[in-house]
Amino acid sequence: MRDPYTILGVSKTASEAEIKSAYRKLAKKLHPDANKHDAKAATKFSELNAAYEIVGDDEKRKAFDRGEIDAEGKPRFRGFEGVNPGGGFQPGGASGFESFSFGPDGFQRRPSDGGAGGGMGGAGFEDLLRGMFGGRASPGGGARGRSNQFEPEDFGAAQGGGQDLLASLTVTLPEAARGANSRVHLPTGKDVEVKIPAGIASGQQIRLKGQGYPGPSGRFGDALITINIAPHPVFKPEGDDLRIDLPITLYEAVLGGKVRVPTLDGAVELAIPPETNCGRTFRLKGKGLKSKGKSGDLLATVRVMLPEHASDELKELMKKLRDDQPYDPRKDLA
Repeated sequence: MRDPYTILGVSKTASEAEIKSAYRKLAKKLHPDANKHDAKAATKFSELNAAYEIVGDDEKRKAFDRGEIDAEGKPRFRGFEGVNPGGGFQPGGASGFESFSFGPDGFQRRPSDGGAGGGMGGAGFEDLLRGMFGGRASPGGGARGRSNQFEPEDFGAAQGGGQDLLASLTVTLPEAARGANSRVHLPTGKDVEVKIPAGIASGQQIRLKGQGYPGPSGRFGDALITINIAPHPVFKPEGDDLRIDLPITLYEAVLGGKVRVPTLDGAVELAIPPETNCGRTFRLKGKGLKSKGKSGDLLATVRVMLPEHASDELKELMKKLRDDQPYDPRKDLA
């Protein structure tokens, strides 16, 4: 993937607000619903979400800037320059390592001048393999017991005998909520279609049988696809609930009124009572995320917004309120 800063069109010194603003503008411009005749719209939108997932998160952004993760959020392995793309360690990479190759009998040591497996601070080669291959050090092992694994029936179980591979896929919040079909690029070089079940959560896995690496028996392992849900410019998931900051005007806060609130299923009308304070939260039943036969709620927190440019009349009115009806909202603070 391209540099996430380039995708978002911001500099590496951009502030959090600048990054969020750039993402929102591009999300509206590139959203597949607004580009139904563009076959590449979904790919562009997915790339944008993946970029924002990196630089929109403070910790991931720092890790990327330090070179600890790549543009896809995957760890960069340092100090192991001897890794051979064909599957083994070559002499002359990291000093003191033995060489290994992968064949019909699994991983095998090859003769090397580097000694017997030193140089990793006490860690064995099997430990390194477990880290690189999701918890298994040989084709017969498995990284199967994860509690967040999502295995729909139509994907079936693992065929066995092969090496599972790990990949990740970033989807939008509406796609995760409603379900969708998407494509993922696997480390094997293949592009495969993935059925996203409605209600899937970030961090859950989908198993694609027979899409992994081949084992000694000739059978293929499975592909374990970890789902990441891209940050949404409006909604913030909280379990099955969704949170939203709802801007209202000063006069709506004082006098009350009906305002339109966006949901994943379309806008609904919410009655704001008179004298509503900033920070008050309204619960819209059943307008959250749907999963396992139930629906969460939408929690709308009011944010009172002043006009961009206060008129002289508004300023005079506020002065009159200050002089005629003074009050102290901070009286209960220590």
